[in-house]
Amino acid sequence: VKKRAVFGMVFLFAGIMSALAQQDGDQRKRESKMLADNVFHLSEVMLHDVANPPAASRFYAYCTLGAYEVARCSGSKLPDLDGRFNVNPGIKAPPVPKKFNLAFSANYALLEVGRQIMPSGYMLEEKQKELVDAFKASGVLSERNLNKNIRYAQELARQVLAYAKTDGYGKLSTYKRYTPQKDEGHWYPTPPEFFPPVEPKWETIRPFFLESADQFQPVRPTPFSKDTTSSFYGAMMEVYNVVNNLTAEQKEIASFWDCNPFAVTYSGHMAIGLKKISPGGHWMGITGIVCQDAGIPLDSAIFAHALVAVTLHDAFISCWQEKYHSDRIRPETAINKMVDPKWRPILQTPPFPEYTSGHSVASASAASALTRLFGDHFRYTDTSELYFGLPERKYNSFFEASGEAAISRLYGGIHYRDACEEGVRQGRDVGAWVLKKVFGPDAKGD
Repeated sequence: VKKRAVFGMVFLFAGIMSALAQQDGDQRKRESKMLADNVFHLSEVMLHDVANPPAASRFYAYCTLGAYEVARCSGSKLPDLDGRFNVNPGIKAPPVPKKFNLAFSANYALLEVGRQIMPSGYMLEEKQKELVDAFKASGVLSERNLNKNIRYAQELARQVLAYAKTDGYGKLSTYKRYTPQKDEGHWYPTPPEFFPPVEPKWETIRPFFLESADQFQPVRPTPFSKDTTSSFYGAMMEVYNVVNNLTAEQKEIASFWDCNPFAVTYSGHMAIGLKKISPGGHWMGITGIVCQDAGIPLDSAIFAHALVAVTLHDAFISCWQEKYHSDRIRPETAINKMVDPKWRPILQTPPFPEYTSGHSVASASAASALTRLFGDHFRYTDTSELYFGLPERKYNSFFEASGEAAISRLYGGIHYRDACEEGVRQGRDVGAWVLKKVFGPDAKGD
């Protein structure tokens, strides 16, 4: 009888522990989902503003830093980003409220930075109100304690915003206007809208970790040539032939990774923006998905979002420096001039020089960060494009996904192969550098 009683107690205890573990896991996923949802609300504002890819990466970086500082200053044992940055933001931790709630304060700070740093950030005021109302209704925090948590989040957001103001963004409009070169082989605006070049002076933005914008300058691109036996002509014809003979799967891949905020379609004479997420926004979406899948604690999810965001930020600085340094002609322009004046890629050519591929650089850098956090073979289903009417896709690793993102630019007809392949190398170099700075010399992202 005593043995049965003991065994009964053991099984009861095991059952209680299992239920508590399940409860804890469910809470982690709920908290990670809340964070991912609010990061997507940032993306919605960027869609409204048609934020370009480099600018979007900056917004994600500082917004997620707002959440990160809340976690770090409230006692979470996270890797130190501030002390690893080239310029330490010098964040002074305010007193932590006695009734502190990380989920509330971190999300509020994320939205607060977004509200003030983005052109249409006012749209996030409604999301902040919804956050307050949800916590008020749950009874987790009294109104008095909610207000204390709000003030705590606002103070850290204020300091992050002060840091952001010193990164050179405010000076971009003071530089001499970029004029496209008319020499053969150089970039020139493309149809249908012939948009002006995007962020030609982005190399002047302060990086978080890179020693200089050209620290990881890739090998020189294949030089332009009209000679039909030249390497360039061969690369151009590869784009032409690949696009003209795409499989259904290749078309789906190109569409899934399009991520062009500037894409437009026409109804009669009216141009209609298609409102697509940026490459950085796609990878921030992936980060939210895998944080939920992994069931990691909220502070770890906050760190993951911040690490991916600052890595993307520096990747775009590196990539944009090269784009305007090499100033290479897009396939569409070259093919129209030398092969077929009526040819069009299946994706719209974005308004900036070709080499290297921005999506290749950004994706490889983000994959490096996520691989460091979640491992080499983390399987996940990417649902980040469902909102835009595209199907989900499954991946066995982050580098499998980033490799697909890179080659999608060839399928789409907007990049030559070398821009994709060298972009991957450049992105991996940036990612490895960031990880080395954050985690030490033995850190690896692949």
